[in-house]
Amino acid sequence: PSATVTTVPDALEVARRIGYPVLVRPSYVLGGRSMEIVYDPDTLAAFMAQVLELFPGNQILIDKFLEDAVEVDVDCIADGRRCVICGVMEHIEEAGIHSGDSACVLPPSTLERAVVRRIEDQTRRIARELGVVGLMNVQFAVKNGVVYVLEVNPRASRTIPFVSKATGVSFARLATEVMLGKTLDELRVTRKKTVRHVAVKESVFPFTRFPGITISLGPEMKSTGEVMGIDDTFEMAFAKSQAASGSPLPTSGNVFISVHDAYKDKIVDVARSFKDLGFTIFATAGTASCLSEHGIEVATVMKVSEGRPNVADEIMNGRIHLLINVSLGRRPTMDAALIRRYALRSGVPYTTTVAAARAMAAAIGELKKRTFRVKSIQEYHGMEA
Repeated sequence: PSATVTTVPDALEVARRIGYPVLVRPSYVLGGRSMEIVYDPDTLAAFMAQVLELFPGNQILIDKFLEDAVEVDVDCIADGRRCVICGVMEHIEEAGIHSGDSACVLPPSTLERAVVRRIEDQTRRIARELGVVGLMNVQFAVKNGVVYVLEVNPRASRTIPFVSKATGVSFARLATEVMLGKTLDELRVTRKKTVRHVAVKESVFPFTRFPGITISLGPEMKSTGEVMGIDDTFEMAFAKSQAASGSPLPTSGNVFISVHDAYKDKIVDVARSFKDLGFTIFATAGTASCLSEHGIEVATVMKVSEGRPNVADEIMNGRIHLLINVSLGRRPTMDAALIRRYALRSGVPYTTTVAAARAMAAAIGELKKRTFRVKSIQEYHGMEA
């Protein structure tokens, strides 16, 4: 469900009708903010008033936002008649994080085969209906087995270099030949390339170079680069991607956890995983209380605003080796912003999403079993160096 509105009352009515949370997209960009995920009427009214004060008559699109959905990127190549899937990438962060900022894995690691087949079929149908000649990217969301189309881009996407390296197929070159008149049959591109390894794309962010920037992930893209990890398992490929991004994962030490009330139930299993891996858990009072109720031993540490010694002191003293700090919505609290800034300054790996924290725990479990094995990309694809 979605609607375009131009007044605060209309926005509140649409949001009430379709249900929170909603995704709000002004037709004019507001201070670099091209969209906002809103969870309550007060925030929506304040955001709308700010937009309309600067841009009277601004048309604002309000969409229902899918929480706890898995986002999927699909790249395909078509010649107007035949469409071949280049790659299906499952995002590690939930839907709502910009596709350019989310880590993703090829092939998908958790999606059922039937869902992947449905996604591929829908991609081919869209390409044929649009008469695409060249490359096309489609972004899907999957929730409770239902597949939603989020966005269709009849062009090459930023994921094409990653897909090409992961599969060993130069899709940019093939697409150029298709656009110059060749058919996929002539190019002998008739089916999706099957890979027997796992590739993970991770984003690299410029937070260290811009001291005032908000350290959070949301619907707007903030990354300035990408790295890639390849291995036989998702866990080790993810671990390699973290090392390549400059944040190698620790295999022992202390993990600090602080999450918004909305995520406390979801973080319990993640915390238990870290505990089982031998880590000591530190948490702020609210999160610590939740974890203790579920039988997880945890040390309580104060927020920055609560006095000293606090979590910032623990980070600066080298007692925190991994940080999990999840806020509701796009804007972290002042405490959360300071915690993330201290982690960044001290070189402590951190995440702002539960999904990435879960992937980190799985990757650390693999790292405790074995070390990196390095192979050239030519070896993965059976090519000559």
